[in-house]
Amino acid sequence: MTQEKFLCDIGFIGLGVMGKNLVLNLADNGFNIAAFDLSAEKVQAVIAQDEEENTTGKQRVYGCSSYTELLSQLKAPHLIVLSVPAGAPVDQVCENLIGAGIQPDDIIIDTGNSLWVDTVAREAKYKNNFLLFSSAVSGGEVGARFGPSLMPSGSPYAWARVKPIWEAISAKVNSETGKPMERTEPGQIITEGEPCAAYIGPAGAGHYVKMVHNGIEYADMQIICEAYHVLKDGLNLNCAEIADIFEEWNNGPLDSYLMEISVEVLRHHSSDTNTPLVELILDKAGQKGTGLWTAMSSLELGCPAPTIAQAVYARSISSFKDLRVQASSLLGGAEEASFSHDEKSQVIAQLHDAMYCAKICAYAQGFQLMKLAGKEHGWTLDFGSIAKIWRAGCIIRAVFLQSITNAYDRDEKLENLLLDDFFIKELNSRQQNWRKAICHATMQGVPIGALSSSLAYYDSMRSETLPANLLQAQRDFFGAHTFERTDKPAGKKYHVEWSTKDKNTILIDG
Repeated sequence: MTQEKFLCDIGFIGLGVMGKNLVLNLADNGFNIAAFDLSAEKVQAVIAQDEEENTTGKQRVYGCSSYTELLSQLKAPHLIVLSVPAGAPVDQVCENLIGAGIQPDDIIIDTGNSLWVDTVAREAKYKNNFLLFSSAVSGGEVGARFGPSLMPSGSPYAWARVKPIWEAISAKVNSETGKPMERTEPGQIITEGEPCAAYIGPAGAGHYVKMVHNGIEYADMQIICEAYHVLKDGLNLNCAEIADIFEEWNNGPLDSYLMEISVEVLRHHSSDTNTPLVELILDKAGQKGTGLWTAMSSLELGCPAPTIAQAVYARSISSFKDLRVQASSLLGGAEEASFSHDEKSQVIAQLHDAMYCAKICAYAQGFQLMKLAGKEHGWTLDFGSIAKIWRAGCIIRAVFLQSITNAYDRDEKLENLLLDDFFIKELNSRQQNWRKAICHATMQGVPIGALSSSLAYYDSMRSETLPANLLQAQRDFFGAHTFERTDKPAGKKYHVEWSTKDKNTILIDG
């Protein structure tokens, strides 16, 4: 393929796994790319891959060796996409582009997992230098290559320019079935269906929504892992048997990308030992921070998200491998038990319902958190639209998301998914199995923090009265923090001198 210079539609900085695949996706959809990376090898690699996969006979990706050259190869006003690590690298690239001569009407799109408050600060910091626009990307390397879920936010003017590009490269959903549009042949570009890209709101809103997406992802993964643990250690099933169960479950309401890949993982055998590879992987989980950010935000806003938080804790406790090994020989556990075939089948059915109910709770927590954050920061978030763009392309894509879209179509002001008629029916019909599954796992000594914390959340939400009355009394006893009374007008605060003979209640303010 001949190398020829041209003015490109889009500049792209950062050619790691995600960046390289986004570049190729953009090229497939008819956009010419000027690409730059600090590593010249990565620049040449993406050009070589595009030449190998490109059937048009025309050059689509042009490599640049500097920020100045990148700008010189772009149509004005410039549109530049960043795929660099969150934090200081984003600011460094922005400063370098300023030095290279970027203009105030140029647009820079940050596609990394930046902390949303950093995005808000950057938009204000650089507003006189260029338009900073953010667009969180979900779907991993395959999603980036063939269609991710995109959560853009920032300047509406910038979105008007970016929208046709983002809608072209995003995943697509069949509007009738709510399921992802799939390629039927290699190299096919999907143009039909609803694009999984929608404007989220002002600066920071998109990265916040992506953060919550990742928090839900943590919870969903942990729920699946706990089910695997119950089946493996609680029922003594092998990986092949568990894979068969997960595959069957993936044909029902638990149908999701994460279930699908879990089946593949469980069936994958190590080439050198011919045993299930998952059994050879060290049980120490990593994390990059977005789940932690979600849990921290839930605490800051006072929005309960115990399933998400428990998933973060589960990863943390897994890192204490040496301590766990030591404790395993010292601390007692459950008595061994055997189960008949019918009993195993019963436990498996109960576990299915427990997973589904916990999944509902995890999403309910995430969507309520976004709702409270929207009120706190003045964002008008369209939750039906958010659920729609998560139906394909992203890591938590699942048939289940169509039910969430339907819930917000019925009531766009829905306070919590647990109050939607569909989810009320699902939870009410399955909650007894959920409880039995928790009992089984507990009696077998299998840790199920996400499944059990979800049940505690459910029971708390359905409780008209909680023991917070005693807690308020305790707080007033040791700290004079006051309390309200059920038999008095709302808003009036009272305090009692608890340790004296005079137990009269004192009105503090009215």
